[in-house]
Amino acid sequence: MPTSATALHPTALAHRMTPRDRHLLTLLGEHLVLTTDQIHRIQYQSLRTCQIRLRELHTLGLLDRFRFARLDGGSQPWHWVLGLHGARFTAAATGRPTPTPRTHRDQVVRLAASPRLPHLLATNEFFVRLAHTARTDHRTRLDRWWSERTATARFLRIRPDGHGLWTTRGRTVGWFLECDMGTEPLTRVVAKLAAYERLAASGGPTYPVLFWLPGADRESNLQQALRQRLPQVPVATATHDVDPAAAVWLTTDSWQRVPLVDLPSDHGHNTAANPNWVNGELDLSDQADLPTARRPDRT
Repeated sequence: MPTSATALHPTALAHRMTPRDRHLLTLLGEHLVLTTDQIHRIQYQSLRTCQIRLRELHTLGLLDRFRFARLDGGSQPWHWVLGLHGARFTAAATGRPTPTPRTHRDQVVRLAASPRLPHLLATNEFFVRLAHTARTDHRTRLDRWWSERTATARFLRIRPDGHGLWTTRGRTVGWFLECDMGTEPLTRVVAKLAAYERLAASGGPTYPVLFWLPGADRESNLQQALRQRLPQVPVATATHDVDPAAAVWLTTDSWQRVPLVDLPSDHGHNTAANPNWVNGELDLSDQADLPTARRPDRT
């Protein structure tokens, strides 16, 4: 981190943060890492403006970054994470423990070295595409974008790679994302449905499980396995090279692809285990900044 920023307390940087900067810190606090291109599509019209601002936030210690060399020469894009000051500011906003310089440095190194980094970036890419569509088309909204950590803490019985809510034409649909990288046996992939079926049987919600797959062959083989199993929850598949909002989703009970908004979706009943209900009322807001260790009181 640049020396000029090390002596500053995060609150001393508050007057230099725009609402867009604070939104980015919130995103990185929840989703850990985003590339320059992903941040550009979520927040900026101009790539150059995005690059300049990211460098400024890096200089202030609000962001940190890393990247790797390519096998064919050159470098991969910058991967952006919270800097120490950004991590401390976000921790204060969410009630999480304030990281020490050593703890934060170790977390960044572990993330950069993690074999799951490509999976995390691919999972985030799914939501980035939806966020970009929502930013450029006022008829759509990405109402909720929860990470694996938040979705697992809120729903308890499942462990999706992500959870979201999408609104188009006045209809809000939810889903659970399983971002497949082609590294697991299909039997293990299909077995993940059991947890979602138990969740639906306990009062829900009953959201479609979306298997996002690396290629057409993988999708074809998974579809065959799913249709043999006859899932008790909605299931749909698509590949990584598509727009997830478009008519790309193939369900297990049809051979016609449909858009995300047309997938079956049930927000579930008013039960203590369903985070869509707060104090007896259906709440389809983001809620991502609520503490995950203790849920809101419900009737």
